[in-house]
Amino acid sequence: MAADQMKSKTGVPGLDDILGGGLANGHVFLLEGDPGTGKTTVALRFLIEGARNGERCLYITLSETESELRAVAASHGWVLDENIEIFELAPPESALGQSREQSLLYSSDLELGEAARAIFDTYERVAPTRVVLDSLSEIRLLAQSSLRYRRQILAMKHYFAQRAATVLLLDDRTSEATDKTAHSIVHGVVQLEELAPNYGAERRRARILKYRGQMFRGGYHDFTIAKGGVVVFPRLRAIEHKAPFDGGKLSSGIDELDALLGGGVERGSSTLVLGPAGTGKSIIVLHFVLAAIRRGERAAVFVFDEELALLFKRAREIGLDLAGMRDSGLLQIEQVDAAELSPGEFAQRVRTIVDEGNVRTVVIDSLNGYQAAMPDESSLVLHIHELLQYLNRQGANTFLTVAQHGLVGEMRAPVDVTYLSDTVVLLRYFEAMSQVRRAISVIKKRAGGHENTIREYRIGREGLTIGEPLTDFQGILRGVPTFHGNADPLLNLGGRENS
Repeated sequence: MAADQMKSKTGVPGLDDILGGGLANGHVFLLEGDPGTGKTTVALRFLIEGARNGERCLYITLSETESELRAVAASHGWVLDENIEIFELAPPESALGQSREQSLLYSSDLELGEAARAIFDTYERVAPTRVVLDSLSEIRLLAQSSLRYRRQILAMKHYFAQRAATVLLLDDRTSEATDKTAHSIVHGVVQLEELAPNYGAERRRARILKYRGQMFRGGYHDFTIAKGGVVVFPRLRAIEHKAPFDGGKLSSGIDELDALLGGGVERGSSTLVLGPAGTGKSIIVLHFVLAAIRRGERAAVFVFDEELALLFKRAREIGLDLAGMRDSGLLQIEQVDAAELSPGEFAQRVRTIVDEGNVRTVVIDSLNGYQAAMPDESSLVLHIHELLQYLNRQGANTFLTVAQHGLVGEMRAPVDVTYLSDTVVLLRYFEAMSQVRRAISVIKKRAGGHENTIREYRIGREGLTIGEPLTDFQGILRGVPTFHGNADPLLNLGGRENS
């Protein structure tokens, strides 16, 4: 039998991927996480997937009522059909009348024994191939000691193993957070976590802690809960993705910019445009988008920092019709809310657009906004590295912008990713002839040569204009240059500039 046929699919997008295909048939697994992390939603989807394949399924609940479970399913648009039976195991004391209640002691042995007997009797009656037990916290409370709890979990494991049932045990970790008894007994452990950032929506991530005899995707994987259930975004590993593509250089559509870049940018490379606010980083990368669309290729722009309406207006003023490109179907432009989007979800969104939309030019504007989705700077660098490597391997060209702090003089970026990019374009303000002007230079290019010069540029109604190399100035990148020539080599700035 093929390996994938020996596993039960969970039906949760992305979860089977990180599990290496699903849950091994005939084994007991633990799904743990604090309340609200999505355990019940994953468990219901696991049973619905089994029912869809014609399997008998059983949900044994000690913590939620049947009506609550059906309400959860309905909230996702699911219907629990006749192949899914819900057995609501009420605590023994709730079945007692007032006259039979014990005021001092209740036999824990009787309680745990009755619960186990009810679980096994229900299994024999339904004869399911998939079982969910919700939750171990109640079993732990009934056992009242770690020894009896371990014995009970072992007994359940052997019972279900003899009947080749695939079992998912849920644990909300509310009783003993440090108790790892079930970890050592079950075949595999899936952990769900919820993080609360200082600002923005909560972030959720999944991790496979253990899976006997099975390779799985280690580390943390972001996931979301929305209408339709849980969606897991497997951590991107660029080394697993390689697509053949033709090389060559791609033009920006502006001769002077191509000259700075040594003829253009290489296919399947990344370009970082770095500079202070207002220097026109977005406009420069949009010219590469325009050039790609003129070649008949598709492009995607992810905007973190600016309203799309304002970006469309600014681009239209210099002759870039972004709305028309979007309507033609060659441009996909999306505004991203970093406070609501996890980095894993964003990487998956980019990957989907590139794979399914045949996109070959990707713009991320800017990394400052992307950083807001990261827990810390080191994670941002790792995410960007994998994403850039993946896009390069698909033959896509990536353009990123970073806003540096300050206007002139020494400036710093919030995160240093210059070493990750194949090409780095530096933009600067400088003062000359009693005017604030802009300069552009290429400071790095891995493949091939490039100009080492500094050129002045302007952004006006006619678009992006780049002048000849500034050979008679010193200190342009510091912001206050000195002029050593005999003639004014600067652009004529008599016309209106677009800031």
